Amino acid sequence: MTRAAGVTDAAGFDVLMPMHLRVGADGRVIHAGPTLRRIAGDRPVAGRALFDVVEFRRPRGIADMAGLWRRAGQPLVLHWRGPCRTQFKGVAVPADREGGLILNLSFGIALVDAIRDHDLKAGDFAPTDLAVEMLYVLEAKATILDEWRKLNGRLHSARLAAEAQAYTDTLTGLGNRRAMDHVLERLVADGQAFGLVHLDLDFFKAVNDTLGHAAGDHVLQVAAQAMSDVTRAEDTLVRAGGDEFLLILPGQVDGARLRDLSERLIARLQQPIPFAGEMCRISGSAGIAVSHGGDMTVPVILARADEALYAAKAAGRGRAVVYGDRRVAPAMAGAAGQALPRPDPAGTA
Repeated sequence: MTRAAGVTDAAGFDVLMPMHLRVGADGRVIHAGPTLRRIAGDRPVAGRALFDVVEFRRPRGIADMAGLWRRAGQPLVLHWRGPCRTQFKGVAVPADREGGLILNLSFGIALVDAIRDHDLKAGDFAPTDLAVEMLYVLEAKATILDEWRKLNGRLHSARLAAEAQAYTDTLTGLGNRRAMDHVLERLVADGQAFGLVHLDLDFFKAVNDTLGHAAGDHVLQVAAQAMSDVTRAEDTLVRAGGDEFLLILPGQVDGARLRDLSERLIARLQQPIPFAGEMCRISGSAGIAVSHGGDMTVPVILARADEALYAAKAAGRGRAVVYGDRRVAPAMAGAAGQALPRPDPAGTA
C-alpha cells in the first residue's frame, strides 16, 4: 500500500477491518475482508447478494438495502449463511454517495467458537482488536481452572481415601466400630427398618493359643470373606473387635430369614480352614435383633443383639438366636458330621 493510496482502497480496509463487507447500492458484495474470505472458504463472497451471504437477526425486519440503510450506525446481530452458521455483531456505515455501505463485523461472545470452527490465528484480526489478548486471558483462565479441577479431584480422592481408612478394619477390610456407630445412628435417625446380627467366633482363642496369631489373623480374614459371600452389597459388615462381628442389614426384619442367613454363615465357618499345614477349626454363635424403624435407640438394639448372642452361647454355641424367641435350636453339627469341639476347662472362647 503506497502513501498516496491511503486507506480508501481495499488493501487499506483489509488491514484496518479484516472482517468487513463492502456492499454496492444494488445490494451485491463488492469486496470482503480476508478473514471473511477465510470463513467463506470455497464459496467466493464478492459478486453475491449480501442477503444471500448473511441473515440479519436483530433488529428484525432488515431484508433489503433500504432496511439496512435505515439501521446505519446501529448495532446489528447477524448469522453467516452456510453449514457453519457463525454469529456476528456488526455495524453498517455509508461507503459512497451512490448508496453503497461498509458492513464491519466482529464475533462478540461467539469469539471462542468461531476461532475453533474456522481455525483462525492472530493475523486474522485487526492489529488494534483486543480479541487476541482476550484469547490469551481465556486460555490462561482455562488452564488455571483445569489445574484447579485436577487438584481438587486429587484432594477429594485423598479425603475419601482417608475417610474410608478411618472407617475400615485394616486386617479384614470390613468396617470398624466407627463405621458401625455411623451406620446405626443414620438408620435409626432416618427411621429405617433393619436387622442386626451380632456374631462371635467360637473356639477362636484355641486357634491363637495353639497355632499362633498369624493363624488367628488368617481365620479372621476367611471369616470376613464368608460374611461378604452371604450378604448383599448394601449391607454393612463390621469387625467390632477381636473375634466379634456385626452384620447390619437394612430392610431385613424377618427373624426367620435372618436366622437362616446366620445359620448358613455359621455352617461356612465350621468348615476346616487350612493354614501352614494345619487345620483351624472354629464355629460361630449369632444373636439377632430387629428394628422396625425408629422404635428403639442404638444402645437398645445393640443390647438386644448381645442378649440373644449370650443365649446362643449359653445354649451350646454354634447356633443363631433371635431376640425374644424362646425356642433355641440344637447346636449345629460340624462340617464332617461330627459334633463341634467343646470349650476347654480354662474357658476357651
